[in-house]
Amino acid sequence: MTAASIPTVGLGFCWQALPAGRRFKTVGRTVFESDIVNFINCTGQQEVIFNNVEFIQHHSAMKARVAPGALVFAYAEGLLVQSTMQGTGFAFLHMELDIKAPVLVGDTIHVECEVLECRESKSRPGLGLVRTRNEIKNQRGEVVQVVTPLRLVKGHHSE
Repeated sequence: MTAASIPTVGLGFCWQALPAGRRFKTVGRTVFESDIVNFINCTGQQEVIFNNVEFIQHHSAMKARVAPGALVFAYAEGLLVQSTMQGTGFAFLHMELDIKAPVLVGDTIHVECEVLECRESKSRPGLGLVRTRNEIKNQRGEVVQVVTPLRLVKGHHSE
């Protein structure tokens, strides 16, 4: 058996496999202190709500280390990419983001995804437009963010 004839596991869904109404969820991922530190240093989000323990303890509404909303969204994207879009995700076109609740150090998030719309692209034959509603939930099942992205996804016969 040659390497080319061995099937690859972990590949993403083609748009034809994502009919409206299909639902699935990802595995979970815990947010650690080091994740927040690395993210705020990488992005330059040097706000006292993220990097000043005295401010957090005495002036913050939550009195705990909160993760930036962009970090939570980025982790949710990573959970989805590694499980549903490897090799099939073509372009991220648009999204709406609604932050519902904070994510704190030690929280474990996962994504519950529902396909809202799926159709072949008129301008890019062989590719499909897929819009989903992604609810990012914590370990208690509370919705912390809702994201509704529109993606261009490869089909079964795309090159």
